[in-house]
Amino acid sequence: METIELISLMLGVAWASGINLYASVFMLGYLSSTGNMELPPGLEMLDDPMVMGAAGLMYCVEFFADKTPGIDSGWDAIHTFIRIPAGAIMAASVAQGMDVSPAAEFAALLIGGGITATTHVTKASSRLLINASPEPITNWAASITEDLAVIGGLWTALHYPVLFIALLIVFTLVIIWALPRIWRTLKALFQRIGSWFSGRKDDPTPSSIPGQTRRDILKTLYHDARDNPKK
Repeated sequence: METIELISLMLGVAWASGINLYASVFMLGYLSSTGNMELPPGLEMLDDPMVMGAAGLMYCVEFFADKTPGIDSGWDAIHTFIRIPAGAIMAASVAQGMDVSPAAEFAALLIGGGITATTHVTKASSRLLINASPEPITNWAASITEDLAVIGGLWTALHYPVLFIALLIVFTLVIIWALPRIWRTLKALFQRIGSWFSGRKDDPTPSSIPGQTRRDILKTLYHDARDNPKK
């Protein structure tokens, strides 16, 4: 593989691992085992039947866990300690194929870990927002979109490395802009829900309005937090 292709793969595998680690590992292993790509030396173990079997099994578990409200956020919390280290290690493993110095490999480890952490935190916080929101955005739609993004992103990284790197830069800029706003909305939402359950009377409680359902109450809290986030 050319240097630009290895750099694209290094960034791509780190980016995809933060969204769905098991799909990323299985896809790369499958492409290698079927002769559709040649893995760099550091990632050659991915096409081992044992690794592919483990990744495929865990992807099946994640396929359903990731589409169940509440369980998906718990799954993301646990995988904070799995996705980020795995993404960093795979990025460093790709760097080994470029015949670089140990310092460069360590730099790849740091960059890969940072990219994986960014996509993981973005996914996890977005899922929290979806779970708290009464809007008709389902976990199934979000999860399937993420799976398709992983497949499409890795395919682009392998076949159009320059395009993938450009898209990753745009993605990073969008995340820098969006993530603080997502966190402010989540913080305000949970503060208002906490105030409601603790019985504070700073504002009229939504439950005091006759005829409101729990969905109406959640919708009121969500829109109030979104429109008036606390700094």
